[in-house]
Amino acid sequence: MENRNATSDFILLGLFQHTSFHLFLFIVLLTIAIASLMGNALMILLIHRDHRLHTPMYLLLSQLSFTDTMLVFTIVPKMASGFLTGKKSISPAECGLQILAFLTLGGGECFLLAAMSYDRYVAVCHPLRYNILMNWQLCLRMTLGSWFLGAADGLVQAVATLSFPFCSAHEIDHFFCEAPSLLHLACADTSIFEHVMYICCVVMLLVPLFLILTSYSLILAAVLHKSTEARKKAFATCSSHLTVVGLFYGAAIFTYMRPKSYRSANHDKVVSAFYTIFTPALNPLIYSLKNNEVKEALKRWLGKCINIKHQ
Repeated sequence: MENRNATSDFILLGLFQHTSFHLFLFIVLLTIAIASLMGNALMILLIHRDHRLHTPMYLLLSQLSFTDTMLVFTIVPKMASGFLTGKKSISPAECGLQILAFLTLGGGECFLLAAMSYDRYVAVCHPLRYNILMNWQLCLRMTLGSWFLGAADGLVQAVATLSFPFCSAHEIDHFFCEAPSLLHLACADTSIFEHVMYICCVVMLLVPLFLILTSYSLILAAVLHKSTEARKKAFATCSSHLTVVGLFYGAAIFTYMRPKSYRSANHDKVVSAFYTIFTPALNPLIYSLKNNEVKEALKRWLGKCINIKHQ
């Protein structure tokens, strides 16, 4: 097959066709993306402005909101402009940057969720030693480590994926540049790299998930011997995080850890839309509805806004 010219662009086939129904779906998806940006920006603002939320737990939560915000910015603008203008081309450099940003944010979120589960374990099982076991220095190290591991994975996969020669048919059956979709266009044997990429997925997904499950197993074992009130308090403390973990890891494992023979481009696009657009919109809603401290901070902030308006 004829190799792709290095100066030619890839074509993103996108998520939608130009029909009335798909236009409606596009508007719904764009509305959700805007709501996601507003919700996560509000969460970051509340944590930054309210000194009562200046704790390691909320620092990690603000990092999660920042990650979700950047994830939407990485995916949605290109998808929206391609649908509205009909210009679906993307240069190799832009494609590489999108792969790098997406994997950095996704990988970072995996380890951030693991760090948050450790925070919940310390808060429930060792409340009197919380300030020692979950100090600011450790929190900062876990945050930087999450970003570093995500960036390392993203850089390796972006560089390796774009190093393959691509065939003349360079249409990517997706709405953003994703390494597995791009490998379908390669003219060389990618089997070894696909095995390496699968191992990376195992490390980036299953290792943090194992740490999360370990943390919550220890929490469950600790609260089983406590009073009903203590169990309710522990559940209220952990339920928001468990919901977010379930949504994120469920979609990510379904996408990246299925056998190749079970993969479908349409299924991948729908699930990718779920965890790149829907989940970031749900996260601030989940934390605001189930977290009394966030709700109280929101009430105080709205109260200040109303007072300023009436002055």
